[in-house]
Amino acid sequence: MRLLRPARQQSDCQATGLARLPCHRGRRQQGLAAVEFALVAALLFTLLFGVIEMGRLLWTWNAAVEATRHGARLAAVCDPHDSRIKSAMVQRLPALTSSQIVITYLNPPAADNTCTPADCKAVRVALSGVTHQALIPLAPLSLALPSFATTQRKEFMNSASNEVCQ
Repeated sequence: MRLLRPARQQSDCQATGLARLPCHRGRRQQGLAAVEFALVAALLFTLLFGVIEMGRLLWTWNAAVEATRHGARLAAVCDPHDSRIKSAMVQRLPALTSSQIVITYLNPPAADNTCTPADCKAVRVALSGVTHQALIPLAPLSLALPSFATTQRKEFMNSASNEVCQ
């Protein structure tokens, strides 16, 4: 009784009639694992990059909302048209430019931006034209985000003695 069979070389495998089929099948499937990995890896990396980009998009969306909220808070307590309001918003979302930020001082029923710190009722800070640039390789995508706006009631509107505006 033979328990272990010694390993045979390729020529031995072909010499016996019984071992011919397994040896032949092994040679035909030599690159199959590489092909299967390539197909699965393409799907896996596509899914991985999609999840990463979705996370970046949600971060940009949240940063835009936070920038308008912070800008409205500063506009409600600082001097009207203070340059530090827009710079603080750009710190929250570095992709912003000053032209994408619109600060409107409200005094209904009068026209917008016609009030003084004494008679303003509210301030609205809006973002428009913000785009999210995807970093997916070989697929340059650019998504336009919707306009974001936050309205806050007027509070102090004086930067001189206000530490928030410094």
